[in-house]
Amino acid sequence: MSATARKSAPLPDDIRAMKGGTPIVSLTAYTTPMAQMMDAHCDFVLVGDSVGMVLHGLPSTLGVTMDMMVMHGKAVARGLTSAMMVIDMPFGSYEEGPEQAFRNAARLMAETAAGAVKLEGGVAMADTIAFLVARGIPVMAHIGLTPQSINTLGGYKVQGRGDAGATLMADAKAVAEAGAFAVVLEKVPENLANDITGTVDIPTIGIGASAGCDGQILVVDDMLGLFTAFKAKFVKRYAELGVDGEAAIAAYAEDVRARRFPGPEHVFGDAVPGAKT
Repeated sequence: MSATARKSAPLPDDIRAMKGGTPIVSLTAYTTPMAQMMDAHCDFVLVGDSVGMVLHGLPSTLGVTMDMMVMHGKAVARGLTSAMMVIDMPFGSYEEGPEQAFRNAARLMAETAAGAVKLEGGVAMADTIAFLVARGIPVMAHIGLTPQSINTLGGYKVQGRGDAGATLMADAKAVAEAGAFAVVLEKVPENLANDITGTVDIPTIGIGASAGCDGQILVVDDMLGLFTAFKAKFVKRYAELGVDGEAAIAAYAEDVRARRFPGPEHVFGDAVPGAKT
């Protein structure tokens, strides 16, 4: 299945059916123009709570609110026709229990037209995932490094090394059995990611995991070089738009101060009777 050949967006079951086939392509998006650029190339687009750090300057994802996710979800939806949209459930919107999760997931889907929600957690979230799926809300799971849990994980560390690998495997099995249609594996050792991919019957989406996963996702501002505060090891920069953008702004500032901009071609003359303006 190719995103460039589709005439309509896939459904969660279509993504699930891509298990073991052509790798699934995904990126995050937070705005309409960015969504338009990736629409023809991605199988699904994630409105990630990474928006808090990337666009709002927050130190982590913990300060992201439901209202922020709704606003950015609506913006991304306007730019998509071929890719499915998945939206993150922000910190504090689902951990209290299945009923809270359902209310907030239903709001996100109703107000943004998302095809699915994503939430973080493995065994601990299995009951919530099952509750949502049973009520018509498709769920993408997220295990390994779960950014909303950095205070308990002790930072952005690799997860699942050594004996901890058994715990992550249990998490993967739990979310698959609960009905998640796919699972993101973040910052997980390569061999463990491959083992999980070969064990669960739903697609694994890697970010800092393994090329052997069923798909990959990156934060678009990372891979385009727009977010420059830091660069994770697992990020490949496909462009350096942040550097280019700053250079362009510097050139503009220099032109303005030297009165080179605006030039004659950028200004308007007096109106001429009968002439088109």
